[in-house]
Amino acid sequence: MWETDSLWFEIAIVSIIYALGNILMGHFEERTPKIRRVVKYILTLIVICVVSIYFGRGVSMGFLALFIFPLLYIHGYYLPKKKGINGWTGEPKSKYYDFRKWDKDIFSK
Repeated sequence: MWETDSLWFEIAIVSIIYALGNILMGHFEERTPKIRRVVKYILTLIVICVVSIYFGRGVSMGFLALFIFPLLYIHGYYLPKKKGINGWTGEPKSKYYDFRKWDKDIFSK
């Protein structure tokens, strides 16, 4: 009944990561076009599944785990030290919006 020998395992893991990411951190992507977010998810699924098919589940999960390093670098060093933005809260909002090249006037649309 509970077998993990198919690609559904990889799909489930990637989907859980994206679901939790959107629930917990989605407010930082409030102005990112929805299509871009969907395409990013689909491309991640495709890459992880292809890596799993050709190189095995261990390599694909390791590849997925490697993305923790850029996340820690960007949120722990680059944003706070180089841009003056809190990497976990996105404050001050004006600097974060400038960094993302978003219009700061949220009521203009």
